[in-house]
Amino acid sequence: MSTATQDTPPRVGARVRVQKFGTALSNMVMPNIGAFIAWGLITALFIEQGWLQGIFSALKNPDGWVAHIGGWGSYDGGGIVGPMITYLLPILIGYTGGRMVHGNRGAVVGAIATIGVVTGADVPMFMGAMLMGPLGGWCMKKLDALWEGKVRPGFEMLVDNFSAGILGMLLAILGFFGVGPIVSAFTRGAGNAVNFLVDNDLLPLTSLLIEPAKVLFLNNAINHGVLTPLGTTQALETGKSILFLLETNPGPGLGVLLAFMFFGRGAARASAPGAAIIQFFGGIHEIYFPYVLMKPKLLAATILGGMTGVFINVLFGSGLRAPAAPGSIIAIYAQTPGNSFVGVTLAVLGATAVSFAVAAFLLKTDKDTDEPDLAAATASMESMKGKKSSIASALTGGVATKAGPIHAIVFACDAGMGSSAMGASVLRRKIQSAGFGDVKVSNAAISNLTDTYDLVVSHRDLTDRARQRTPSALHVSVDDFMASPRYDEIVGTLAETNGAAGADATPVPEEPAPTTDGDVLSVESIVLAGTARSAADAIDEAGQLLVAAGAVEQAYVTAMHDRESSISTYMGNGLAIPHGTNEAKDAIRRTGLSFVRYPEPIDWNGKPAEFVVGIAGAGKDHMALLTKIAQVFLKADDVARLREATTAEEIKAILTSAD
Repeated sequence: MSTATQDTPPRVGARVRVQKFGTALSNMVMPNIGAFIAWGLITALFIEQGWLQGIFSALKNPDGWVAHIGGWGSYDGGGIVGPMITYLLPILIGYTGGRMVHGNRGAVVGAIATIGVVTGADVPMFMGAMLMGPLGGWCMKKLDALWEGKVRPGFEMLVDNFSAGILGMLLAILGFFGVGPIVSAFTRGAGNAVNFLVDNDLLPLTSLLIEPAKVLFLNNAINHGVLTPLGTTQALETGKSILFLLETNPGPGLGVLLAFMFFGRGAARASAPGAAIIQFFGGIHEIYFPYVLMKPKLLAATILGGMTGVFINVLFGSGLRAPAAPGSIIAIYAQTPGNSFVGVTLAVLGATAVSFAVAAFLLKTDKDTDEPDLAAATASMESMKGKKSSIASALTGGVATKAGPIHAIVFACDAGMGSSAMGASVLRRKIQSAGFGDVKVSNAAISNLTDTYDLVVSHRDLTDRARQRTPSALHVSVDDFMASPRYDEIVGTLAETNGAAGADATPVPEEPAPTTDGDVLSVESIVLAGTARSAADAIDEAGQLLVAAGAVEQAYVTAMHDRESSISTYMGNGLAIPHGTNEAKDAIRRTGLSFVRYPEPIDWNGKPAEFVVGIAGAGKDHMALLTKIAQVFLKADDVARLREATTAEEIKAILTSAD
């Protein structure tokens, strides 16, 4: 894959579209899960087959207050249970969907539109609410835009109220006569498909779709778009639904984490026990996703575990009364009817056992001797999720909580001349953009660290060494220097420890980097079409340019290879910056940089490097240029200019004129 693909806005593929669709559905359902739980508890207690049925049978009082609440006995059709699932839950979803699109006005119109589809259908209208709520908000948003700024003063309230009322009326009529019957037919068809799978013992095959979808964050589209509406309809008819257990069973993920506890290595093994507790009792399933992403073949363990759990639930006729969210064993038991406890328990245990056995076998027979890259897998998970994971720090040594404010941050690397300078530049820009101008960000070699910093950022392979030098500081491990998700975590931590950012902050100016005389990067040290085809050859090519420029001795090139063998100098965004070790500074005659562009990206430890910048820093007179280079590679337009440049002078102008 070329860097062009990485730096230009990516094309939105089918996975991303489904993921966004699922996220939208989840955002409508999740805020209202409390209402689903309330309905489930009322159902569990008060329906005719509920927990209190025996009490009222003993009292021979079928028309008592419990029957009144549940809507059975002489109160058939009344009570709370029916109206809640028919009206309250869909309208809440529609209201939330409209608010997501256009605030309170969108929420009101979304709720009005939803009541139309609810009354125009003969099944609970969750799918209709997920359609009409956002549609109502979108229509209201477009309508408001038509006369924004054109209404005479004093008539705003009149226009706002009547426009919302008229639009809501039209959408309610549309929902009643059009959308409601269509969604009802679709719901019945989907229900028949589920019944077919159950009747033919095919329901366990759904794990082939659901378990991989969970890891790819596509499960929301399946769970909240299909399973929750269908399951709720089924629960209304039978008192429970197996569909609520297809995705929420914690067994498959627990089995994988247990396998890492016994047969994993390094950070993955050390973090697995804590992750298992969070996953099983907290219900946050995404915490095990990075473990599967590290070893994609472990999908076999989760699929087989999921199929086992579904099979046991089918065998015992198990189900839940309402959705269990989050997927915690506590939430699952809270929604389990009395006649399903045995089946649900065996399904969780069976799924865990099978997943553990398969994952353990795959880990024990794994021939890969390298330690699994949990940090990279977590970053990949966050990339697919599209936002920072709230539980990622539990796996990767992310930013912890600090009692006091953070004023001094240092980005540490082995030599202190390249990676740390670039990373510090990127992080400094993020922190200053967030308004924390009083926070100083510097860079240093690990050997020069003193225990005077509040927070230390380093490559994940160097964090232990950095922690020995600065034991009192917070430590953050990164893998991608240019675009690590840890940087956003640091900004978030500053908001917690330092208070609100902004006007009251007193900016601390950066240490002034010495100006250069133009010889740090000469046009003779710029190559537009490198000939190397491997990372080692590229290091030689960039190093020999430094030798030819008189910046270093030949021994420094060997030190560049030594540095690469210990810690990769790939920065991200197609940029690698090979440089020597701290011990090789005696081989530097003067500060110098070289630049090589490659028509075809080079495989740099599994990542594509299109631009290679060789670095030899005798002092700090290369820092200003490195800061500019970092800013160039954060902007897709500037990278495109580098790719299209036809002369060395043009390359130098782009790199040295960056803001």
